[in-house]
Amino acid sequence: MKLASLREGGRDGTLVVVNSDLTQCCTVPGIALTLQAALDRWAAAEPLLADVARRLNAAEMNRAQPFDPAQLAAPLPRAFQWLDGSAYLNHVELVRRARKAEMPESFKSDPLMYQGGSDVLLGPRDPIRAASEEWGIDFEAEVAVVLDDVPMGVSAADAARHIKLVVLVNDVSLRNLIPAELGKGFGFLHGKPPTAFSPVAVSPDELGPAWDGGKLNLPLVSTLNGKEFGRPNAGIDMNFDFPALIAHAARTRPLGAGTILGSGTVSNRNRTVGSACLAEIRMIETIERGKPETPFMRFGDRIRVEMLDQAGRSIFGAIEQTVERYAGP
Repeated sequence: MKLASLREGGRDGTLVVVNSDLTQCCTVPGIALTLQAALDRWAAAEPLLADVARRLNAAEMNRAQPFDPAQLAAPLPRAFQWLDGSAYLNHVELVRRARKAEMPESFKSDPLMYQGGSDVLLGPRDPIRAASEEWGIDFEAEVAVVLDDVPMGVSAADAARHIKLVVLVNDVSLRNLIPAELGKGFGFLHGKPPTAFSPVAVSPDELGPAWDGGKLNLPLVSTLNGKEFGRPNAGIDMNFDFPALIAHAARTRPLGAGTILGSGTVSNRNRTVGSACLAEIRMIETIERGKPETPFMRFGDRIRVEMLDQAGRSIFGAIEQTVERYAGP
């Protein structure tokens, strides 16, 4: 099944079930008003939502309405927690090589992860706002999972059953602000503005054989200003799968229902498939030619992130954002 949130209905939106081809949707007030409410009682809500999805796909719902991504918030417009890993070590290695630094051995067994802001999460058509192009505006195309309640100390073997939904992410980064922040030794703040999400969140069973329980084995396509930028496969070169990331995040604390956990920038060692962020291209240019040549995003630039199934159909809908100058409140 596929789920989304209309902007109407308050800060947490209004939950809708969406048909598989992303043309029709319907509200489900008798089951849950919001996606978070459904996640809070997922064992009871999931079969009811799945039945609505079945009837919607069979054109048996007489109260269906057209599905319009422009009317959507993020599937979870605000979440109790947003965690983002760095599961693709090729990306990490390129960062280190561009700085002429070795990658610590611990990175191969202990995932990198940070906790981002989750009080404001962007919908699929919301703009990327920045006050200055000098901040180094970049996109990061990722896959993420939405969890139910995860107990502290969960093993990777048991973590997979807590994955309830899968989404696409544009984890926007302000690259020129990040070094000074990391230099303080206390993590991101200004360098990580609000993150954007795909129109729909998808249950793992809807993904068919592309979902193997821990990875999504399909290309993630990024298009910048109408030109394809990259299509690395999200299931290739993922050194830490989602169950491993969940177990890492839950090592010392439980994770509440509605936690979103990202993969980090999708990155393949095969460079012919392109990249999922501008920083990676700039790192490759630095390694090969001594300096970066590709600019970061500028006002007016447009980024699109999407994943297609084997038949060429959009699975999650597309994240489509334009960079805008922020003039202040």
